[in-house]
Amino acid sequence: MQPLSFYPAGAEIYAQGEKAGGFYQVEFGAVRVYRLLADGRRQISAFHLAGETFGFEADTTHHFFAEAVNSTGVRVFRPTAGADMSHQLLPLALKGLTRAQEHLLVLGRQSAIERVAAFLVDLSERQGGLRQVELPMSRMDIGDYLGLTIETVSRIFTRLKDKGVIRLLSLRSIEIVRHDALHAMSE
Repeated sequence: MQPLSFYPAGAEIYAQGEKAGGFYQVEFGAVRVYRLLADGRRQISAFHLAGETFGFEADTTHHFFAEAVNSTGVRVFRPTAGADMSHQLLPLALKGLTRAQEHLLVLGRQSAIERVAAFLVDLSERQGGLRQVELPMSRMDIGDYLGLTIETVSRIFTRLKDKGVIRLLSLRSIEIVRHDALHAMSE
């Protein structure tokens, strides 16, 4: 088994432009993958939770930054020379591609409330379909992922709470009260 590396909140796992050569699996915590835009804004392309794999590259250079959202443990897997890992990596890469394509549809075709609803439904499913959803990321992170401002994300959380769709248990935890309504908003 690969050794576990620990990263405190905000710590860089790898940087855009660094040499790539392996892939990463989140053991606990959460990772955000992002790029800084020319105007200084940040666009988060993905969040990875416990059990998920990230860091695949088509060449030898990382094209994005990856950093710990909160206290995070990550295992780095570096294939040995000549090892054929295609049967293990292909399903993981295809799952990542599907998630990226779905994210593009959310960004390109949905209103702000639909984006947040889709995000919460996805996060719930990735956490085992539980009613209580942990939000390791901040409202600003969610906005940078969904192409929204922090104020818009906060307003939508309040609107969903006022409609009885979610309950805000804490800043980083919600309960989905009406899953059917949230799911309907996300489509």
